[in-house]
Amino acid sequence: MVHEDRDTAALARLSRRSLVAALGAVAVGAVLGAQRAGAAPAPAAATGLDDPAKKEIAMKLVSSAENSSLDWKAQYKYIEDIGDGRGYTAGIIGFCSGTGDMLEVVQLYADREPGNVLARYLPALRKVNGSDSHAGLDPDFPADWRKAAQDTVFQQCQNDERDRVYFDPAVSRGKSDGLRALGQFCYYDAIVMHGDGDDPTSFGSIRERALRSARTPAQGGDETAYLNAFLDARVWAMKQEEAHSDTSRVDTEQRVFLRKGNLDLKTPLDWKVYGDSYHIG
Repeated sequence: MVHEDRDTAALARLSRRSLVAALGAVAVGAVLGAQRAGAAPAPAAATGLDDPAKKEIAMKLVSSAENSSLDWKAQYKYIEDIGDGRGYTAGIIGFCSGTGDMLEVVQLYADREPGNVLARYLPALRKVNGSDSHAGLDPDFPADWRKAAQDTVFQQCQNDERDRVYFDPAVSRGKSDGLRALGQFCYYDAIVMHGDGDDPTSFGSIRERALRSARTPAQGGDETAYLNAFLDARVWAMKQEEAHSDTSRVDTEQRVFLRKGNLDLKTPLDWKVYGDSYHIG
């Protein structure tokens, strides 16, 4: 865009010199006006998921699936063991005591606010990492998590860890693959549920499975065809785990938007998760 404007400006300067010499200033104005009228407007760049309004939509979509609510900010205090082998699941993105991301957010909170109500659980969180154990956490950890969630410092720690571990990597990978807001969201939701490790059901493995049957837009492929392949691979990964076997967050949410060709995730949006209906106007 910058080079195109520079070249146009240079062309205009040359035209002025020659036309002034031959035809006079009045003719110059007429010709330049015609040039401007005939120039095609530059296409507007697609808005990515990191746009504040789109990011808010992404938070609500994930919350509808994770917490059956669009009020994602009410989830800072959420905590329970959902029986998926990951120990406690808590907060706005489902940080888990058994997968390390809960440890990271509590450590960040301790760094920013030493002596906070959760800091004493750090040794226990290190010990239970990689398991579903509650050792050293029960009986008071859930109540203390909810108490900490009233602190804006802890809320910001959750926001920052969500972005660092899940949101920012998903958006960056989506953009590098040539995907618009919907595709970036599909990546984000997948990383939230499956993580970005190297196991067969991780985000990276889901993406590799999709690439066996479709190319990304950055590779010259069709965006809709690629996203269908990605969602097929995502459903396969979800069905490998009983706790994630309900695939409605794909089937009646993401595929609904894809079938409608809403690759930019424009509102209004209507979808269902676990049979419940949601709307963003």
